[in-house]
Amino acid sequence: MVDTYALWRRVTAYPQGKRIFSLVFEQAAPYFRTTRPRFVELGPNRAVLTIRKRRRVQNHIGTVHVIAICNGLEAAMGALAEATIPATRRWIPKGMEVDYTAKATSDITCVAETDPADWARAGDVEIPVRVKGIRDDGTPVVQGVIRLWVTDKPQRTS
Repeated sequence: MVDTYALWRRVTAYPQGKRIFSLVFEQAAPYFRTTRPRFVELGPNRAVLTIRKRRRVQNHIGTVHVIAICNGLEAAMGALAEATIPATRRWIPKGMEVDYTAKATSDITCVAETDPADWARAGDVEIPVRVKGIRDDGTPVVQGVIRLWVTDKPQRTS
């Protein structure tokens, strides 16, 4: 299992490191390749990536399709979860609720954030990850929450 956050710290020390990390992330989760997410920031409790406005992700009116944005938001959430979760725990998405608040007429920045206290809770817990997609002019175009189900990893028996 690749330690996503360790990989981020290692490769971003090099020129083009963020681009390399983004390409490796796409290989690990091929579905995300459809939007070509480019990571800008990654750390515990926060991940930021961009989706370029290009023909492949546009809808019939020439804006970035909301499903492409949701794909970017899910990629940001997944990277955040991998960078934040304790080694003894595991996560899986439980649901996503988003509101479409404006037209996505430019490149989109996808942001995922959590509170550190959420990850410190013991037992099986639901953790809300706040997500938003933002246009180049700072206008939020999609806002919502992705809920994660977080549990302890099963103990290995010898």
